[in-house]
Amino acid sequence: MEVIIPIVFYIVGLFILYIVIETAVRKGINSSIIGQFLENKYGVKEDKKSFLDDDLDNDK
Repeated sequence: MEVIIPIVFYIVGLFILYIVIETAVRKGINSSIIGQFLENKYGVKEDKKSFLDDDLDNDK
C-alpha cells in the first residue's frame, strides 16, 4: 500500500501537467503572430476537441 499511493500521485501529477502544457501551447500558437497570419491567410480556424470531450457525458 505504501508503494501504490506515490504511483497514483505521480500519474495524477503527470496528467495535470499534460493538460497545462497542452493548453499553454494551443493558446500560445493561436495568439502568436504566425498563428494569426496563417488563420487569416487560409481562413481555417479548427477547434480541435480534446480527448476529454469524447466523454460519454458529452453526448449531444
